[in-house]
Amino acid sequence: VVPNAEKATMVSDTVATSTSEKVDLNGADAATLQKQLAGVGETKAKAIVAYRDANGPFASVDELLEVKGIGKAILDRNRDKLEVN
Repeated sequence: VVPNAEKATMVSDTVATSTSEKVDLNGADAATLQKQLAGVGETKAKAIVAYRDANGPFASVDELLEVKGIGKAILDRNRDKLEVN
């Protein structure tokens, strides 16, 4: 019984960690953006970093819409995973 209880605890810890972990638009590199965000591949991830380099830090998550190739659907799909610090 104890090993099963231990396993259940580990699973819930993993779930809690993955859902609360947010991606910082101003701190994440292209590889992280590509891995963490749905619908964002290498090209879009690099475009996000290039936009940030050219325009400074993102003021809000909604500013992501200014990046070429990022539309409302991609933003809405990832909104709960994103933050700006």
